[in-house]
Formats: sequence, C-alpha cells, structure tokens
Amino acid sequence: MRRRLIQSTLAVVLVVIAVFGVSLVIVETRTITSTAQERVDTEAVRLASIVDSRLLGDETVDAKVLREQVQGDRYAEIRIPQKPVIQVGTKPTGDVISATETGEEGETVTVQEPRSSVTREVGRTLLIIAAVALLAVIAAVLLAVRQANRLASPLTDLAETAERLGSGDPRPRHKRYGVPELDRVADVLDSSAERIARMLTAERRLAADASHQLRTPLTALSMRLEEITLTDDPDTVKDEATIALTQVERLTDVVQRLLTNSRDPRTGSAVTFDLDEVIQQQLAEWRPAYRSAGRAIVSSGKRHLKAVGTPGAVAQVLAALIENSLMHGGGTVALRTRVTGNQAVIEVTDEGPGVPADLGARIFERAISGRNSTGIGLAVARDLAEADGGRLEMLQAKPPVIALFLSRTQPPKKPQESGPTVR
Repeated sequence: MRRRLIQSTLAVVLVVIAVFGVSLVIVETRTITSTAQERVDTEAVRLASIVDSRLLGDETVDAKVLREQVQGDRYAEIRIPQKPVIQVGTKPTGDVISATETGEEGETVTVQEPRSSVTREVGRTLLIIAAVALLAVIAAVLLAVRQANRLASPLTDLAETAERLGSGDPRPRHKRYGVPELDRVADVLDSSAERIARMLTAERRLAADASHQLRTPLTALSMRLEEITLTDDPDTVKDEATIALTQVERLTDVVQRLLTNSRDPRTGSAVTFDLDEVIQQQLAEWRPAYRSAGRAIVSSGKRHLKAVGTPGAVAQVLAALIENSLMHGGGTVALRTRVTGNQAVIEVTDEGPGVPADLGARIFERAISGRNSTGIGLAVARDLAEADGGRLEMLQAKPPVIALFLSRTQPPKKPQESGPTVR
C-alpha cells in the first residue's frame, strides 16, 4: 500500500509538472525571444536618432564615434547616402536577430544580435524550471512517504487488532489515529471486542453456573433411580419415579433459567406461588443427604405465605443455601419464614462456625469462598433472586443467617403501547 500511495502521488506530481512545465517553457521562450527583438528594435531607433542629430549638426559620423553607442556583442551597420558604409562591432555569423530603422536624413541603420544569446538565456530559464520541478518531485515523494506511513501504519494496527480478535483475544486497544475513517473502523473493532468479551464471559459463566447448579439435582436424581433399581415394590417404584420426574422438571427449569439469565439477568417470569410447597419440596429432597451426614433439616415460622417470584428459581436459591449449610455449616439447619412489611422472608441458618470476618458480605461475590469451594453457588443464588425482584442478604455471620426477601404483591405491569387499529 505504501508503494502504491507513493507511486500515485508521484504520478500526479509528474503530470502536473509536465503540463505546467511545458507550458511555462513555451511561454518563457517566447517572452525571451520577444524581449530580445524589442531590445534590438530599440537599439536601431536610438542609433538612427543619434545619426540624425549629428548629420543635422554637420558633425562627424564614423565608426569611432558610434562604437560607444552600440552595447554588448551587437553589430550595427549605418548606410548614409553618398558616404561609405559604417560598420560598428563584429558582424555575427549564423542565425541573428535583426532590426532596421530609416532616419530623417535618408540614412539606414541596421542592428543585429546573435540568436545564441537568446538561446543561452532560454537555457538558464530551463535550468531554473528543471531545478524547481526536481525540488517539487522530492517534496512530493517526502510528503507521499509521510502520508503513506500515516495511512498504512494504522491499517497495520487495525489488521493486528482484527487478528487478535480472531485468535480469541478480545481486549480492546482504544487507539485512535486522527483519521475519521480509520477511527471509525477502530471504534467498530473495539465495540466488537467488548461484545465478544461479554459473550465469552457469559458463556464461561453459564458453563460454570450450569455445572454447579446441576451437580446436586443430578446426584439426587441418580439416587432416586438407584432406589428404583433396588426395589421390587410397585408402590415404592411409583413414588420414586414421581419424585424423579419432578426433579427432571426442576432440572429443565434450572437450565431454562440459567439460559435466560445469561441472555438478560433482568428477565423474570414472576408469579404468585405458595412458599410452603417450595420449602417442603426442598426439605424432602435434602433430608436423605442430611440424614447420611448425621444432621437434621427442619422448618418453622409463618405458614401459608404467598410470594411473588419464579418457583423454580426460588427453589434453586434455597437449594444453594441448604447445600452451603451442608458443606460448610454444622448441626441442624433451620428454614424460618416470616413477614416484614410487604415482603416474605425465608431465613436459612445452621449451628456451624459461621462466615469468617474477612469475608463478610463478599460471600455473594463470584470466586469468593472460605472453604476451598468454587464460590459460585451463592453468587448464582443472588442473581436468581434479583432476577425476580428479590434480594439475598446475610443478616448474621455467627451463627450464620442468610435471608431471601421476596415481594408479596405483583409489581404493576407496564402499559403496552397500542398499535394502529386494523379494520
């Protein structure tokens, strides 16, 4: 590209020099020739006037007297009637510029100048024009190199940026070049880099959330299926199969919820539901795991509470809190329900050592964990709660009390814009 820019700029300059240079040479040549002819004509008139004045005054007219009147290498020839021809200077050979003037006394004055003097002057003019043209070409090449570097270097940078995006490095460079068109391309590449970075982050987050959130339900489902394979009682098989189907539905809801949150965390499908059903479902699902660990899980508080949210999402939040207490807590885990203002609150607490002081409320941040865990569960639980307009808070560190706040009334629906009426 640099070479093409330099070649194109140089070609334009050469064309301009050729057009204007040739025109200038022609004009200057004609001007110099015309000026030389005017000088010779003027010289002839002047000599004729001198000869007239001397003839009228009966003064001597000869070569010696007129020599001082002829300038440079010009040649003058004066013809006076009935007198010898007077010659002043050396008669030039070859092509000459000549002028003849007749005086009042009948004399004829002829002045000649070698055309070589005009040729020399034209040559000097041509050298000056050629020097100026050469300087113009050099200046054009320097400017073309500078402009080519100014345009080619940003394009090289933009190509490197695009290559980085293609190789999986979506970091924007935020570099601008002072050229509006190139800056526009840089803006688009930076915007694309930011979008790709967000997409990669969302995909990694979705994979981490899915693996974490599906791990426990899949384990419980596998346990139910093992129970079915180990029993011959039709009623037990039916009950376990029913529970397994319920868990499959919950898994489907979990996957759908994770996909929805990965696209837009604010998108919710909140409905009014019975908290008791979700709590009892979680108790039934987690009791075998707690029984295996020699611990208990109980519920207490206000019954028959209605809350607004997505039942599957609320179940996932409670599952994350219960699993967190199972892994990091101790003793009996209690789920307590209460009402505060216009909100239903579910508190999950245990008898363990609690949350370390250096973590505090940071336990809801991703990758924050005090017990060598993934640090994803509580972060996902917080996102699920906020997606339905609720919130997740740690009310107490020792013993740990984490509360889920849910609204008890449906938020007002936004009025839909009415479209044109079709008749």
